[in-house]
Amino acid sequence: MVGTAVSKVCDLEIARTGLREKDALRAGLRFVTVTVESTSRAGYYPGASPMTVKMLAERRTGRLLGVQIVGREGAGKRVDIAAVALTAGMTVERMTALDLGYAPPFSPVWDPVLVAARKAARAVERQA
Repeated sequence: MVGTAVSKVCDLEIARTGLREKDALRAGLRFVTVTVESTSRAGYYPGASPMTVKMLAERRTGRLLGVQIVGREGAGKRVDIAAVALTAGMTVERMTALDLGYAPPFSPVWDPVLVAARKAARAVERQA
């Protein structure tokens, strides 16, 4: 169990899975944290709204530790991508190869979770 939760306040969706920074610190883990800003759909598509994805990865191994997502419609359920990756013990590098569905009404070309994974993989590589 990775502790996945999704909530909604008015039209704001909030989701998390795995460890937060304070959890990782309490566990004595060394980690990198990245944050990306993206949109819920292709930017030109009607209804695209901003989304923020925060990702934690273990510094030495790149193992995914946790993800938090905040945004409007379509943001909250993206946490399921991260929950599956956590359950499978994936690294952020391995996550960058996930083949997620794309269509402008549902996602930009590069899903925000994958953009965060790519940024986290680079951060882990710089720490090596």
